[in-house]
Amino acid sequence: MIFDGHNDLLTRLWLSSADDPVHDFIYGTLPGHLDLKRCQQAGWMGGLFSIFLPPYAYVKNNHPDKLSNPSNSDFTPQEIVDSCCAQLKLAQQLQARSDGQIQICTSVAQIQVCQQKQQLAIVLHLEGAEFLAIEPDLLDVFYEAGLRSIGPLWNRKSLFGDGLNASFPHSPDTGSGLTCEGKELILACRDKHMLIDVSHMNERAFWDTLEIVDQPVVATHSNAHALCPQARNLTDQQLAGIKQSGGLVGVNFDVAFLRADGQRDTQTSLDVIVDHLAYLIDHLGEDQVGFGSDFDGCLLPDELSDISQISKLIERMQQRHFSDALIEKITSKNWFRVLDEIWQ
Repeated sequence: MIFDGHNDLLTRLWLSSADDPVHDFIYGTLPGHLDLKRCQQAGWMGGLFSIFLPPYAYVKNNHPDKLSNPSNSDFTPQEIVDSCCAQLKLAQQLQARSDGQIQICTSVAQIQVCQQKQQLAIVLHLEGAEFLAIEPDLLDVFYEAGLRSIGPLWNRKSLFGDGLNASFPHSPDTGSGLTCEGKELILACRDKHMLIDVSHMNERAFWDTLEIVDQPVVATHSNAHALCPQARNLTDQQLAGIKQSGGLVGVNFDVAFLRADGQRDTQTSLDVIVDHLAYLIDHLGEDQVGFGSDFDGCLLPDELSDISQISKLIERMQQRHFSDALIEKITSKNWFRVLDEIWQ
């Protein structure tokens, strides 16, 4: 059974042109990396499901129906809020319409019950918190609805801090750290015992976060900068900081964050994913590494075209002499440990 640190299914459902993408996910075959049938067959029991606002240019060029006025140059404040609320409603519909096959979970005990019953466990995660700059009170609303994980920053600059956006190759040092508002947001989420995700933080914001939180710090979908010098990947110094916090790194399956040349080339061996897993284990230990696939939000290696092919990665890990006990830690137990400690 696999518990995964990051996917963008909810955003894909929001952007879908299908008449009823929720029905298609539960009962049909949904284009993309994930649908319920494939997840169940693969033993993919759930994970952190991201609520995320894609870049404006992408939405404008590919999904102009989501915009109130496609001739604008950026999202309106209302569009930012509405997109996140719509994705929350989609998660709620997945649960309500699945005949008990999908559950929104707020504790490790609930996730493990889903595992036993072969249900899909959704943990709601916010990737980029711009809408909370517009309507701060929505943090409480989303928390009550099940939100238990937040990445306060994405690639865009916001009220909470600079984004992380740089050409390849580049260090994670791409701008200023957290603003006062960013620190206040993180402290508010800490007080709610929410997971704090540093995957899209630049280096200064990363260290600001480690200074102000007293819980394990997690990078839900990041890789080793030493193997792939993308700004989004973590330096050895950052890995040491996460290790000291008792946190975790979820390995991202996107080829651009795996390959040493940073190319978006799907002819990338699964061995490269295993290389990152092995490197992170060397620097963090066996208890602080997991999967953070980025399914439905990334470009996958050809050998791992969707969730139905995840067994190939497990087999490659076995071929590389990962023990069964270590594979079980990476595929679920390490996530359960860190979430249980944060959500106490």
